[in-house]
Parts: sequence; structure tokens; C-alpha cells
Amino acid sequence: MARIVILGGGPAGAAVALGLARQGESPLVIASPRRFAAVEGVSGRVVEGLRSAGFARALQVLEPDSPRRVLWNGVRSEANTERLIDRQRFDLALLDDLEQQGVEVWRGRVLALGRAGPGFRLTVERDGGARALAADFVVEARGRAAPAQGLPRLRGAETVSILQTWQGPAGEAQSAVQSCADGWAWMGRLPDGRRFLQLTLDAANAQLPPRKALGAFCRSRFEALEIAPAFVAGARPVGSPYARASTPILSEVVAGEGMLRVGDAAMAVDPLSGNGIFQALSSALQAPAVIATLLHDPARAELARQFHQERVGGLFHRFARIGRDFYAQESRWAEEPFWAPRRRWPDAAPAHGAVTPDQVHIVKRPVVEHDRIVEHEVVVTPEQPLGVWHLDGLALAPLLRAARGRPEAGGAEAAMTAALGGQTERAVRIASWMRAQHWIA
Repeated sequence: MARIVILGGGPAGAAVALGLARQGESPLVIASPRRFAAVEGVSGRVVEGLRSAGFARALQVLEPDSPRRVLWNGVRSEANTERLIDRQRFDLALLDDLEQQGVEVWRGRVLALGRAGPGFRLTVERDGGARALAADFVVEARGRAAPAQGLPRLRGAETVSILQTWQGPAGEAQSAVQSCADGWAWMGRLPDGRRFLQLTLDAANAQLPPRKALGAFCRSRFEALEIAPAFVAGARPVGSPYARASTPILSEVVAGEGMLRVGDAAMAVDPLSGNGIFQALSSALQAPAVIATLLHDPARAELARQFHQERVGGLFHRFARIGRDFYAQESRWAEEPFWAPRRRWPDAAPAHGAVTPDQVHIVKRPVVEHDRIVEHEVVVTPEQPLGVWHLDGLALAPLLRAARGRPEAGGAEAAMTAALGGQTERAVRIASWMRAQHWIA
């Protein structure tokens, strides 16, 4: 059995570990505790992703749904909710989930990683000493902190986020977002009274003070925000602010010989999207099938690498365009240094492509089948450029081909009914779905 070592025990690394364990592999996870306190907000689809991945203990540390207030382009909104996560507690719960399900976890830090023949040699700081370790396959899941290893990367506008923790009286959880002339602020309040206030600015134009004055700078900025009183009233800053890079980054090589990059180590999205954990899970849940193919079906190795690269790149550009469109909604400072590049990056392509029947094509693409990457016919559209293979357990390409052969009224349903051996109800349902997606007239 190949020795698979996963570097990082956040959502991405942990999801890969559980997926590999279900396949009968015995991965080793090397993870070090998060160095700073932080809180994030997640949507219901992230909760479902965590549940389907098997993170029972991690789900227990999520706060219930709480209101999110938005003040953007001078317009207030309170239409949405999110669930707040204390990332230090959450990350520890992820490791508990792994150990509860039989995955070996080393709590330590990787000091060195290098090639050793066809595999890798690692030096790990653990239990107060350095340990040498050999690996046949390495999964890089250390987030933004993962070394680039000389790989080319696509970068968005250089961005920095400054996080300051405050402590105040206990109260209901809530969060808020507000745009300002040189960036935007996100605020989260936990029921225990801790507040987390994050200011995101353009790295080249932030004009930050010296480190010792950064706390006072953050405090003055937060207290000046129109939406901040509920977060700073009766509270005081605790400790020093923590600055971190939050530039959108896509690694242009996420699948190499004996190595796979997942989560933020593969693609780190703009924090504005609020989809960090979602995209980490999205890139990680497919990774066990990619790894199994690379290790046990080398004839399809290139297909597996293509699959992982296309999906990571497609996910990154979709989130980048969604962020671009949200930045473009702020019109008051459109040409200011922070806003101008972000409302135009990464390109002018729409985040959601319009679809007409003549733009819908049947092509062969890599897909996941029985924990391996194989090639099948899929349906590709401007909205789904990577292709859709199945719906309701049925391959869609043959059904679309049958429907196109019967363009008359009711012809699609009749053709699909015949293709499905007389299952009229399923045929009608799928034909209706295809029309709603503009695949057929």
C-alpha cells in the first residue's frame, strides 16, 4: 500500500483523508494548530458539504443561523443569514473527527519536504523533536501558507486583510459587511462576546502605520464604520491585530508526479466571496478518486490530472467572476485604487453564461466513476463548461441525443420514454429539466 501523507488538517486536508480512508487507504495527516483566533461565516451548502464528508464533531461547533447585515454602495440589506465558525475550535474538531474514524494524525509542523527517488522525504517537528518520514504520495493542503515550490501561479490584485479581536458582553451571534473608499470590512460577533473585525485593503495602497500603531489604526477605522456600533459598543480590543495576505491565487499546476494540491494550496479565493470552506471542500471531495487513479490505474494518470486541474481552475474562475461582479456593484469609488482593478479582474466573461440549444454540446470528458477517473460523454454548456454527466442517476448525453432526434412537439418525451424502456414519468421530468436549462427548445 502506498504511503499517502496529507500536509494540513483543515477542511480540505481532512476531507481528502476521510475519502481515502473510505477507499481502504491509510493516510497520515500532519497538522499544526492555527496560530491566531479567527471566525468565518458559512452558508447552508457548506454545512451540507461538511455533513456529507463525515465531520460530525466539527459540525457541533458551528453556531446556529444568525443575521448578516450588509451596507454596500450605500444600500442596506438584511436578507441573508450565515453560520459563524470559531476556526480554532473548528480545526481542532476536524482532527478529532479524523481520529474518531481511524485516521492517523500527527500534530506537528513540516520542516522540510523534498524528492527522494519516485517519492518524498519529509522532516517533521513533533513532540519536541524532528522526525524523518518517507512518503509515496503527498497531498499539499496547508492553505495559503503552502510553499509555491516554483510552480507558476495566477494572482489577482494584491490584497491584505487585518484581523482584530475584541471582547465585549455576551449576546446573540451576528455578522455584517460594509464597503468603504479604500476597501471593505467584515464583522462577526460570537455569543460569548468575542468580536472579530476584519479590514481588507489593497496591499500597495493601504498606507498602514508601523506595527506598534496598527492596533490604534484598526480601532479608529472600525469605530468610524456606520454599521459597526453593534460590534464595538461596550467592547475593547484584545491582543494585537493580525495581518495576512488575502490575494486570490490559482496554482497553474495542481497535480504533479506523486503530488496533489487541494483547498487554498491549489486555489485561494477573494475573502469577499465567503466561500473559502466551500471551495476547499469542492476541490477536496474529488481528490480521493484522483489519487486512487494516479496510484492504482497509471494508464489513466494524465486523465486524472486533467480532471483535477480543470475543476480547480473552473471553480477558481467562477468565484473570481462572482467577486468581480459584487465589487462592480459599488459605484461610489469605482476608479479608486482598491476598487478599479477588482471590478475588472479576472476578465470580462460572465459569471453565469446564457445558454441556447445551439450552444449545448456532447463531448467526452473525465468524470468520477467508482472512485476512479474515467472518460464518458457529458453535456457541455456555457453555464456548465466542465460538463454534466448524470441527473437522477441517468446519463444525460444519450437522452439529449435522443431528444434532438425528435424536434416535434412531445417528441423529446417520446424519445426519452423509449430510451428509458417505457419510464414515461422520468422521461417527462428530465425533458422538463432540459427545457428549463435551455438545452432543448
